[in-house]
Amino acid sequence: MKFVEFLNSPEKTTVGKIVCVGRNYAEHAKELGNEVPEFPVLFLKPASALIYSGDTIIKPAFSNEMHHEIELVLLVGRDLKDASEEESLAAITAYSIGLDMTLRDVQNVLKKKGEPWTIAKCFDTSAVISKLIKISENPLSPEMNLSLSVNGNLRQSSKLENMIFSPSRLISYISSRMMLEPGDLIYTGTPAGVNKVEPGDILVGKLDELISLEAKVG
Repeated sequence: MKFVEFLNSPEKTTVGKIVCVGRNYAEHAKELGNEVPEFPVLFLKPASALIYSGDTIIKPAFSNEMHHEIELVLLVGRDLKDASEEESLAAITAYSIGLDMTLRDVQNVLKKKGEPWTIAKCFDTSAVISKLIKISENPLSPEMNLSLSVNGNLRQSSKLENMIFSPSRLISYISSRMMLEPGDLIYTGTPAGVNKVEPGDILVGKLDELISLEAKVG
């Protein structure tokens, strides 16, 4: 069982499922040679893949190309099914940033075969998360900037307004395809600039100066 923690609060929340969104920034879709999607591209990670800021990301032996993907992460606070955008927005109780680590070489082979991406996305330590900020304390803004540096070099940077599908649209769509429950996490997609990391690399993510995340590749 995994938990998420909050800034400025001792409380914890049990994590349910982790729903991830692919290709939610146009420039990222283009850099991987993908079309900009008409609807959100969804996949799942198990809660067992979750680790926390300060932990070590373990590169699996069966991959030679692990990529970083920094993302805004949303915490769902109520049951949702076929929810409107207004209901979906109200259901976001907190947010954080996270890393969706991806085995790009494995993913590319699976895509060519027409098979699911599961192995490329669900390995142990593939989901990193920072502490969360409650919406009631600091509302989300499309002007917030999401960034990631590797060994001090900036690799990814984008305002949240560049998302193709906003948080409320994402949650509304996801709830039309599956039930969302309290404790579910939504990884909302990554901006352009994804690239390979190696053991020993230090990854530092930020959302403005509100939230930070650090992880080492092992």
